[in-house]
Amino acid sequence: MITNFRNFILIDHPLIRRDMTVLRQVLTPPEIFREAVKRISHILAVEISKDLKTTEFEIETPLEITTGYKIIDEVVLVPVLRAGLGMVNGFLDIITDAKVGHIGLQRDEATLKPVEYYYKTPGNIDTAKVILVDPMLATGGSGTEALKFLKLRGAKNLIFACLVASPEGIKKIETNHPDVKIYGAAIDRELNNKGYILPGLGDAGDRTFGTL
Repeated sequence: MITNFRNFILIDHPLIRRDMTVLRQVLTPPEIFREAVKRISHILAVEISKDLKTTEFEIETPLEITTGYKIIDEVVLVPVLRAGLGMVNGFLDIITDAKVGHIGLQRDEATLKPVEYYYKTPGNIDTAKVILVDPMLATGGSGTEALKFLKLRGAKNLIFACLVASPEGIKKIETNHPDVKIYGAAIDRELNNKGYILPGLGDAGDRTFGTL
């Protein structure tokens, strides 16, 4: 699905399409589900890290002196508990010196609104590039609240990374946080009356951790 959303960046790649198929299939077991999430997270991390700043320094190869590079931007990954944890290792494989914080939000099944129950982030959140990771951008309620919590605690440079997004969720983030870019591996059709993405892949947390 191609859209004209202002801040949504769809990462379309043959390997992502293959692994999204694995994630969507109802009979995929948790261990295979986790590996597919990790592989997609690798690709998202590569795309998101394209803008990281580097500095040059001198290194020695076995043959001569040459120029090396190191990343000077600080990066903080913040998974939304618990489903977001499934994406963290994939990001850390690529952005190896990133720090990790956590936000715990649970959805009130009656109101579909998020309720915060845990928050902890590194002290450099005000100067770092902060990547909020959550597999599903459904209603956008949890993402909107998580971004708000991070901003209240000083975060200024924020990115949202997800596996699957709904049009409704994207619009909500764009409305409430127009400064935040959203990176995703797929845009699905719509939400159902319970706030789940269609066709979707079910509850990402339950499928990651085998708690169905």
